[in-house]
Amino acid sequence: MRCHAVRIHETGGPETLGWEEVEIGDPGEGEVLLRQTAVGLNYIDTYHRSGLYAVPLPSGLGLEAAGVVERVGPGVSGVSAGDRVAYASAPIGAYAEYRVYPASRLVAVPAGITDEQAAGMMLRGMTAEYLIRRAFPVARGHTVLVHAAAGGVGSFACQWLKHLGATVIGTAGGPEKTALATSYGCDHVIDYRSQDIAASVHSLTDGAGVNVVYDGVGRDTFEASLACLAPRGMMVSFGNASGPVPAFNLLQLAQKGSLFLTRPTLAHYLGTRQELVESASALFDVVLNGTVRVDVRQRYPLASAAEAHRDLEGRRTTGTTILMP
Repeated sequence: MRCHAVRIHETGGPETLGWEEVEIGDPGEGEVLLRQTAVGLNYIDTYHRSGLYAVPLPSGLGLEAAGVVERVGPGVSGVSAGDRVAYASAPIGAYAEYRVYPASRLVAVPAGITDEQAAGMMLRGMTAEYLIRRAFPVARGHTVLVHAAAGGVGSFACQWLKHLGATVIGTAGGPEKTALATSYGCDHVIDYRSQDIAASVHSLTDGAGVNVVYDGVGRDTFEASLACLAPRGMMVSFGNASGPVPAFNLLQLAQKGSLFLTRPTLAHYLGTRQELVESASALFDVVLNGTVRVDVRQRYPLASAAEAHRDLEGRRTTGTTILMP
């Protein structure tokens, strides 16, 4: 069968995204054919498009979507035609109307969660889950700094952190985004456009600093993030929205208080089927019980993915963004 998908033939800016007719084959061993109903937009998509994270070309794009199983291939169990499912992992190629995908990487979408919510929550929500529950397990009484608190991962992490009993300090740019960060549970919000991040954090913590920083911004915030940490605090650098972090002298970690630094990825925290199911289940639970709301604030036609990328990289989006096939 034939359908449309977004593809790139070279790396570069949003103009490299093409809306093309493609041939979709039958599902093979362990695979299913999906009819996709909503697709998640994530910053990692821009890394694949730009070449920061290399992919073989030509290539599809996207790691997250929700949809309905149309057909199952040989050897598939636990998934049937008609099931509502979602995913948030490789293989790349979520920007498509239909696709063939490994059944083992799918999770069932529970009643009470819409396809739009599912497409907008899996990658961001499971990223928040591993960051705050496993990369650095946050407990009641911890003080936490979350950069881009009004963004995709930030919106999930701040709500969840507040539920865990942490004191949450967020950063955001401008009045609209700082207000959103407050609505997501931040106790304090620093406007990085007008305030010094490290000085503000030390003022808010009486000079103590924070136990952990969650930094998906990268180059622009890395030094400030280290300066915000309490002795033996942990820096969790999980993204490069402003560009990759430059090389630095490891001795800084000792000089700034015997700090810890980790650069995790979601794939390594969803390495087994059990880890995937447990992470997704934890996420579904906090959404269904109202602890975390999925704030879908932008919707674009899938064919307009280039416009969505421009808005994402221009920091003109907040909360969650989805693409509609």
